[in-house]
Amino acid sequence: MTQDAGNEAWYTLSGDVNDSMVRRVFDALAQMAQDGVTTAHLLVHSHGGYISDGICLYNVLSASPVRFIMYNAGVVASIAVTLFLAGERRYASETARFMIHKSHASPHSGIAADELAVVVEGLRADDSRTESVMRRFLKLTPAQLQVHAHTDLHLTARDALAAGLVDEIRDFSPRPGARLCNI
Repeated sequence: MTQDAGNEAWYTLSGDVNDSMVRRVFDALAQMAQDGVTTAHLLVHSHGGYISDGICLYNVLSASPVRFIMYNAGVVASIAVTLFLAGERRYASETARFMIHKSHASPHSGIAADELAVVVEGLRADDSRTESVMRRFLKLTPAQLQVHAHTDLHLTARDALAAGLVDEIRDFSPRPGARLCNI
């Protein structure tokens, strides 16, 4: 049981955003329902992973009856930023960072033009999906948008606060005696 006073619980989620993480989160959601958790404080630490898995987690966590409070104490990057945006409230430690970028792929050598066109179409579709989520929350400066259009955009906790990615600079700090569960 991971429940804390007031039906709050504290969790950590780290690693690659992939099908394994999706299964772990689904299992944790089932346990939260069984435990009567209404608010989950979730520390996310991830360099990213697969776009479809991140979009799935964003959609499921956003629609969950559990209220998610997200924290970044280190790094939340790439598709993990989309997952992070599922939090009703979002916080970052002073020394945390975020990174967003356009979708990319490394097609195998010898790929034909028609196959490459399919890859490009998929990348554009993935960019459209992730950017539709980010536009709901982020207000990037023109200079940040210019960087994002061409390369990785790194944001400090203060940059993330100014852009609306986080609500406050605050550390993940479970109350004394609170149980902590790794998803």
